[in-house]
Amino acid sequence: MEPRASVTSFKDIPVRRWSLRSSCSLPYGSFANSLASLAPDAEEKPAISPKRAYVTMFVLCYVNLLNYMERYTIAGVLTDIQKFFDIKDSTAGLLQTVFICSFLLLAPLFGYLGDRYNRKYIMIGGLSVWLLTATASSFVNESQFWLLALLRGLVGTGEASYSTVAPTIISDLFTGGKRSIMICIFYIFIPVGSGLGYITGRGFASLTGDWHWALRITPIMGAVGLILMIVLCPNPPRGAAETHGEGVTEQSSYLEDVKYLLKNKSYVWSSLGVTALAFLTGALAFWLPNFLSRARVYQKLSDKPGDSSDSYIFGAVTVATGILGGALGTSLSRRFRDKVPNADPLICAVGMLGSVPCLFITIFVASASIPATYVFIFLGELLLSLNWAVLADILLYVVVPTRRATAEALQITVGHLLGDAGSPYLLGVISDAIYPGSPDRNFDSLKYSLLLCPVVGIVGGVFFVVTAVYIAEDRKAVQQLLGGNKTQKTQTPKTKC
Repeated sequence: MEPRASVTSFKDIPVRRWSLRSSCSLPYGSFANSLASLAPDAEEKPAISPKRAYVTMFVLCYVNLLNYMERYTIAGVLTDIQKFFDIKDSTAGLLQTVFICSFLLLAPLFGYLGDRYNRKYIMIGGLSVWLLTATASSFVNESQFWLLALLRGLVGTGEASYSTVAPTIISDLFTGGKRSIMICIFYIFIPVGSGLGYITGRGFASLTGDWHWALRITPIMGAVGLILMIVLCPNPPRGAAETHGEGVTEQSSYLEDVKYLLKNKSYVWSSLGVTALAFLTGALAFWLPNFLSRARVYQKLSDKPGDSSDSYIFGAVTVATGILGGALGTSLSRRFRDKVPNADPLICAVGMLGSVPCLFITIFVASASIPATYVFIFLGELLLSLNWAVLADILLYVVVPTRRATAEALQITVGHLLGDAGSPYLLGVISDAIYPGSPDRNFDSLKYSLLLCPVVGIVGGVFFVVTAVYIAEDRKAVQQLLGGNKTQKTQTPKTKC
């Protein structure tokens, strides 16, 4: 006979530490699938005090800002670097490709470690590597392009540890609508940091007359971030936000984690959408300032490429669209998620597909009007920026807490491997191949190579539409399982299935 217990008061029942295998053969998406939009009425006790959670959020956002500033500082001074090393477009594109390749190759390792070991120490170690290698890259000379590329790769190693782990810590500090807002704020710093990277990189290069100084600013600011992380950031229990501060124990192998994720159709298709988005944004972020600079020469508004105003304006546009797009995407998600079960992937699809005509117009109007080009760049980037926070939300509410870092890592790996790891280099190769040996045609060659971006945008939109087909069913299954486990919390656990 099974023992029975009173269910009149939850406080009378001791809360046990949750395990992925605490019940019999639970299918994927059991009790702890993340966002409280899955269980809006649940009352959760935070594992970390609200004040400390907000302080931690500030530190994580600050470091995320620096990550993306550093990543796109190179793009802000790309013309100077090409002149300094006397390299073609394809070779210049390698700088971003090498960085992203090291980033994606090590992301699975840090995802595995992030689901099993102290996440604070992982971030501290990665940030330390990033600071050292980023600083060293600012001291290369004319004959050391290979060293610059190598050091850029090592910078990617440091950033991989942070990008895979930080979102999972946020998911363990906040729940429900508050978590959605915090994730939005965190991901807004991707375009904000990218835009500031162009601005600060170009600004310090112009101020000092040496592009090397552009690479020294973020390491200086990063040292402050490292100290703040050591002193202020906690390592909350995994799943603490969903389990009343108790956390979730880990009892699965890496192979089991991967199999679990591959069975999650919403995760798989949204990850493919992320890949298309990464390809598109990586290529545009790297080449558009250079493209606009060449457009000025084509229109005879400038004598030679390298007009610093394009990096400033493009950076400002990226910051503005990142803030507006991220806030708008999150607002639309929170407004329609309960009314339209597949609202999140549909918002992403609208963002991707809506950006396609803007990109086409941007590419062809650049030869006639720079101001009009910036208008359509603004619209295109605004639509693309709808996606970032919403996509992070999707991942967090379809993956159990002890597998989130692995899910982040695999999504980063696939997204960068097939996305922005190769897109800057690929566009550079296409540009060099269209009019080889014709410097006077370099604007046209880059223009035609950029046409690949709208095509990828269409493909990405289709991936998000397919995600919309599955996500309602996946979310419903998670809600049912979550409700079942909430009932089990009020009863004495059975020892047998």
